[in-house]
Amino acid sequence: MKQEEQIVAVKKYTIAKLGQDKTGHGMDHINRVVRMARRLAAGEGVDPFLPVVAAYLHDTIDEKLVDSIPAAEQELRDYLSAHDFTEDQVATIMDTISNISFAHTLDGVPIHLSIVGKIVRDADWLDAIGALGITRAIYYGGGHHEKIYDPAIKPRQNMNREEYRNLADETIINHFYEKILKLSAMLQTATARQIAEHRQQVMLDFLAEFKAEWNAEK
Repeated sequence: MKQEEQIVAVKKYTIAKLGQDKTGHGMDHINRVVRMARRLAAGEGVDPFLPVVAAYLHDTIDEKLVDSIPAAEQELRDYLSAHDFTEDQVATIMDTISNISFAHTLDGVPIHLSIVGKIVRDADWLDAIGALGITRAIYYGGGHHEKIYDPAIKPRQNMNREEYRNLADETIINHFYEKILKLSAMLQTATARQIAEHRQQVMLDFLAEFKAEWNAEK
């Protein structure tokens, strides 16, 4: 099977799994991450094939979106094997999509990503910052009935994974300080870090404007 056909098959798989997603992890997000993965691969001088495949699949085994991670992983492995991906390619894809979540950085265990993993994680994280990051944070927080902001509730520090997943202790604005503003410093490719500079400033400007308006200073 040709690579172009494999990519079509992988996209079809993702559409079947996430085509109806309403949490901010639907195909609009997936397609942006794919486009960014291509851009980062080009910037880093890497063959884009596996980054693009992993970008399409990166949320199909997400713990927030599936009932059983082992079952989702096995289903995906079987699908990839049936579409002529080699054992090494399957291993790289699975290692990438199993380790790029921000939550994994809270486990206290160092994460060693391949260049494919670095590209896909950076592409995914870039979609969480800037104007898109602002929009997605508000959309997701509103969908989970989070409070917009409360100056009396301070951003959480040094969270573990369980605390991070506890949305009852989070406000939408605090989410920027607890996660989103930290991402640019954690990007692993030079191309992504360059792109992140502008997006980071967009968020800082937004937060400054938000608090000024909240306090009726503007």
